[in-house]
Amino acid sequence: MSWETVQLDWDGAVATLTVDRPDALNALNVPTLEAMGEALTEAADDGARALVLTGAGDDAFIAGADIAYMQDLETPKAQEWGELGHDVADALEAFPAPTIAAVNGYAFGGGCEMAMACDLRVASESALIGNTEIDLGIIPGWGGTQRLPELVGDETARRMIFLGERLDAESAAEAGLFGEVVADEDLEDTVTDLAEQLAAKPAVAMRAAKQAINQRHEGPQAAGLTYEQRAFASLFGTPDQREGMTAFVENRDPEFE
Repeated sequence: MSWETVQLDWDGAVATLTVDRPDALNALNVPTLEAMGEALTEAADDGARALVLTGAGDDAFIAGADIAYMQDLETPKAQEWGELGHDVADALEAFPAPTIAAVNGYAFGGGCEMAMACDLRVASESALIGNTEIDLGIIPGWGGTQRLPELVGDETARRMIFLGERLDAESAAEAGLFGEVVADEDLEDTVTDLAEQLAAKPAVAMRAAKQAINQRHEGPQAAGLTYEQRAFASLFGTPDQREGMTAFVENRDPEFE
């Protein structure tokens, strides 16, 4: 299959899924999320033994979700939007082979959440990452409230979510959000080498290892993700959400009541 805003490329048994909206800093909209879901299914069906997720261009991994689209959503549509993002993040987490987020720039909001849904994260020195939704009058809605505390600990996660903090690559690595930080020009080669190492491992055992690790999510995280979806959608239509997203679109600071 082919898509307008997503590319799926192969190098042997390694699949690379690239979000290809560089003019929009690879922000995620409905067609892009749907295409990502289809590409993940295709990669799994075609036997990928490792998968890399990255963004096109030099500026962004995935800068976030499409704020202009979200700006006027009411709760029912916001629920559908949240479910779509969850479906893609869950598909990354459940992908039958190891997944690597090659974070090559901005990874805010939904971009941070997609990176966290991957098994491993390698970042360029210029990368910036954070769950910045609070300044839009909403909360992380694609798994951030559940995956971030597990990766960086409760205190750091609360600070990042409550304050909308953006971490540079080294700070994020120290917090546990990135497993490796490399020079910008070395990111592609580093990720290629890592993906090839993973793809060379026994596929059945690797899949079993991933499934066993993910079993820890079957209880509390599953319930937390469901709660997050409801809470995320309920914030759409509130004065804070309207002001936060309008301010973002108008490129000004929000004035919350």
